[in-house]
Amino acid sequence: MSVNDLPLMQAIRGRLSWLDQRQRVIAENVANADTPGYAARDLRQPTDFARALQSAGGLQMARTSATHLSPPNAGPGRFTSRAAPDSETTLDGNSVVVEEQMLKMAESRMAYDAAIGFYQKSMQMIRLAARPPGR
Repeated sequence: MSVNDLPLMQAIRGRLSWLDQRQRVIAENVANADTPGYAARDLRQPTDFARALQSAGGLQMARTSATHLSPPNAGPGRFTSRAAPDSETTLDGNSVVVEEQMLKMAESRMAYDAAIGFYQKSMQMIRLAARPPGR
């Protein structure tokens, strides 16, 4: 069995591939910031926790202990989420906001760095486990 066949390594490789593709899409958005009619694009997360819950039959949160937090919207003073537009559209039809793209790029970079760090630590653990005893 190769190290590349481990599910952990496959997951890290998939995440790095997705982040690489997202950086390409963001770079394309920035390059077309002045192109009339260009609509900014972004990649959808490969896994969305809320979508996974809904596909599992719409699981609901349950408060099984008095020390647990209340579910969202359980009482006054709770924050509620609302849909907000992702970007602005200029008069020429371009919807690229460079500041938003730079934020997305920084977010992707941090996630990429975290995935690389996780990969390196995983490889260190595999090397440690593969060492003969006493070395």
